[in-house]
Amino acid sequence: MSGLSQSEMEGCRNLLGLLDNDEIMALCDTVTNRLVHPEDRQDAIRAILVYSQSVEELLRRRKVHREAIFKYLATQEIVVSPATEKHNLIQHAKDYWDKRSELELKKMPEPITKKEDIQLFQQQAKEDKKAEKVDFHRLGEEFCHWFFELLNSQNPLMGPPQDEWGPQHFWHDVKLRFYYNTSEQNVIDYHGAEIVSLRLLSLVKEEFLFLNPNLDSRGLKCASSPHGLVMIGVAGTVHRGDTCLGIFEQIFGLIRCPFVENTWKIKFINLRIIGGNSLAPGTVLKPAVTFEQSDLEAFYNVITLCDNTEVRLNVKQTLDSGTGDQALCSGNEALLNKREPSLPNPLKH
Repeated sequence: MSGLSQSEMEGCRNLLGLLDNDEIMALCDTVTNRLVHPEDRQDAIRAILVYSQSVEELLRRRKVHREAIFKYLATQEIVVSPATEKHNLIQHAKDYWDKRSELELKKMPEPITKKEDIQLFQQQAKEDKKAEKVDFHRLGEEFCHWFFELLNSQNPLMGPPQDEWGPQHFWHDVKLRFYYNTSEQNVIDYHGAEIVSLRLLSLVKEEFLFLNPNLDSRGLKCASSPHGLVMIGVAGTVHRGDTCLGIFEQIFGLIRCPFVENTWKIKFINLRIIGGNSLAPGTVLKPAVTFEQSDLEAFYNVITLCDNTEVRLNVKQTLDSGTGDQALCSGNEALLNKREPSLPNPLKH
């Protein structure tokens, strides 16, 4: 999960531009543990940025040599002694990016009520009325057909991709919670459109998985919140080639795009994959959504109000009671809060 701020992202992108191609590709291999295979230099830089845990971790790597940091500071008209040690150069760069972030925040306009604001609220009210008339089950079916066809088409075994996959399908602050139980068990959180897009892409492009959704009455459930968030729960099987590796359950949170009619973008995803070798002996793989509409609404509270201690305690009680999104999370608070920087190993069969 990337720990770089927006200003650090931009600064590091410019700094990495001072390295040659061989250095960039080698750095990408190091940062991603060779799990990402970039198509070109820009693809490699993007992977380096989204998979770096912090700006210190990135700049301290041996492949980001001292001279490159010094040259970057010089291009930004930051004068330092040529004899300055690398760790001090890193601090100069960090201080510079922090100041840029503060300036950007000060430039943000104060919220004021104007005629344009009233018109925006009226437009939102119209959108809300439209949402009331939406057939959410049909929306869920159409979304799942679109999403899984697009994602699976990125699998090299399926031939050329049918359409472009990327962060444009997500809100910029999208959250992905990925729970997997294969040769090991873990929960990892990802934040931001780029890293969420790349992590999902790696499942099919790097690990050659194929997610086959079950869109009958047991495999698809939909609900909507009073705030206009549509939640879609879907279950299915996971394949690699001719082998069925296990099952998956997934919750999507969609919000209508106010600028493009009849367009929805992904606000959050909760993905759970269970390998067949992790199931009890004799267990039959039956992909089915195991939660109800009320549980989807409770899950919405986890995603949108996760910083509220009271809500988190209420959700934990729900999970411990055997309801809620138990299929997607453990009732153990430590597991619910876990952050794991490393990527999971590919599914084994």
